[in-house]
Amino acid sequence: MSTPLPGPLPTHVPSEAAGRRLDQLLVGLLPVFSRSRLQGWIRDGAVRLGGVPVTTPGHCLRGGERLSLTPPPPAPPLQPVSPPPLRILYEDEQLLVLDKPPGLVVHPGAGRPHGTLLDALLHYLPGNRDLPQGGLLQRLDKDTSGVLVAAKTPAAHAFLGRRIRLHRVRREYRALVDGVPVAGGRVEAPLGRHPRRRRRRAVTSDGRSALSHYRVLERFRCHSLLRLWLGSGRTHQLRVHLAHLGYPVAGDALYGRGAGHPPGSREAPAAALATFGRQALHACRLELEHPAHGCEMLFRSPLAPDFRRLLELLRKDAADA
Repeated sequence: MSTPLPGPLPTHVPSEAAGRRLDQLLVGLLPVFSRSRLQGWIRDGAVRLGGVPVTTPGHCLRGGERLSLTPPPPAPPLQPVSPPPLRILYEDEQLLVLDKPPGLVVHPGAGRPHGTLLDALLHYLPGNRDLPQGGLLQRLDKDTSGVLVAAKTPAAHAFLGRRIRLHRVRREYRALVDGVPVAGGRVEAPLGRHPRRRRRRAVTSDGRSALSHYRVLERFRCHSLLRLWLGSGRTHQLRVHLAHLGYPVAGDALYGRGAGHPPGSREAPAAALATFGRQALHACRLELEHPAHGCEMLFRSPLAPDFRRLLELLRKDAADA
């Protein structure tokens, strides 16, 4: 069904329109439509003069030509994008603690304007639109899973923001890395933008100070499971620091081998890593002081199912050595 017109058009171009542009004529005849829209209809072949489509908006009229217009059908209405479901670990009048699945973007951006965790949060808590970043106090990369916190009031947001700046909100992670470190340790290396690849961060002499701690929980044939915690909170900090050590996060396409695998990997683990599809990094634990009563609160997020399956396969491979 075509777009309805507000009234009948003349069947012929009026003689006084001789020498005018076709789009100018239509603007005068159909003022309820914008000039750009009428020009689009012309380019789409919706306008005929003497039974022949004319697709040039600036076509010069002679006057007296037979005129017809068949507008294209109206565009279907945009369907609202349903926000993704929230996985709520804890909620009270001050806090909302969430378990983010892998593959979910936290904040809208050029590549993902809708369907983000922030969309879901604001759908659930419309009042959070008045808080910075919708009340979210942490960022997790799209492919990193795990626990994060949002404030529900300005006072809670201010309190937790201060605690984060003072490093009094403790965040612990699990990472599967390529390689087998001899022992745990700490990485204290400043981070800044990569000098050539602007999407990346790098260890740079003029970067901002950054501190990460790690311990080895399990060793496999060519990989290790690490426990990590942050002494600072820089963008991509753990991923960059681990790559700087020579033990990049498995599956990390930006700082590691991506779908590749370290030398010496056997067929089954190599195939599993090739199809894993993300970096094997998980925010497993969050510890903070409650903004209202000051009590210490601890929240945990279990490893995502794909991460657990990958570890099971690596354990089996190591046991077969």
